[in-house]
Amino acid sequence: MSARTEARLWLAQRVSAALLAVLVLVHLATIVHAVQGGLSAAEILGRTRGSELWLLFYGAFVVSAAIHAPIGMRNVLAEHLGWRGPSLDIALLALAGVLLALGGRAVWGVYA
Repeated sequence: MSARTEARLWLAQRVSAALLAVLVLVHLATIVHAVQGGLSAAEILGRTRGSELWLLFYGAFVVSAAIHAPIGMRNVLAEHLGWRGPSLDIALLALAGVLLALGGRAVWGVYA
């Protein structure tokens, strides 16, 4: 893989990590606030239904995770198992697709 591609992957992982950090903090603060306010899980989900804001928020969460995790796994697998080349990249693109599909389904469940 070219140095330019490696640099782009490095940047994508760092940007997705920064976004994930903010999204996790907002998510946790929201949950703590809701639970301390006496809301149940069903009541919380009732408030998220139909909210485009929460759809976009959790959609960003899923996309960020689907970018971040496979890049990190790529590095771990390459360093520890010596797995490199197109087969690794294809496997991790498949992982990204699975994360997007499953995460998207969860986000839709919160929204719909």
